[in-house]
Amino acid sequence: MNVAVTLHFTADTQKLPEVLDQLDTHLMSAGCPEDARMQLAVAVEEIFVNIANYAYSGKTGPATINIKADAHKASICFADSGFPYDPLKKEDPNIEQAAEDRPIGGLGIFLVKEMSDEVHYERRDDMNILTIVKKY
Repeated sequence: MNVAVTLHFTADTQKLPEVLDQLDTHLMSAGCPEDARMQLAVAVEEIFVNIANYAYSGKTGPATINIKADAHKASICFADSGFPYDPLKKEDPNIEQAAEDRPIGGLGIFLVKEMSDEVHYERRDDMNILTIVKKY
C-alpha cells in the first residue's frame, strides 16, 4: 500500500513521542519491515531533535514531516523555517578515534547517513529541507 502523508508539529522535543508514533503507524501501513522502521525511527529522532534544539535558536517553530512509503522504499522529508543549516556539510567524525578525543557533534547526522540510502539537503523558499530515503 502506498502512503503519502504530511505531518505538522511544533519543533519541540516534547513532541518526539508523537512524531515517532505517527511515523511507525504510517510506515507499518505501507508494509515497511520492522528493521527498516527501527532504523528510520532512529534517523527521524536525530533529525527532529536537531530541528527542535537548534533551528529556532532556543525558541520553537514549525516542523513539517512528509512521509512517502510503499512496500519497498520510504522517503521522509523534513522542512523547517529556522536558520539556514546544511548538516551534510559537516565533516563525518572519525569513528576510529576514541570518543573523548573527537570533537563534539556530527555523530548523529553521520548515523543518519549510514542508515539511509540517500540523504539530500536544500534551502528553498527560506526553508531547510532535508530528505532521507531508505530502501528495503
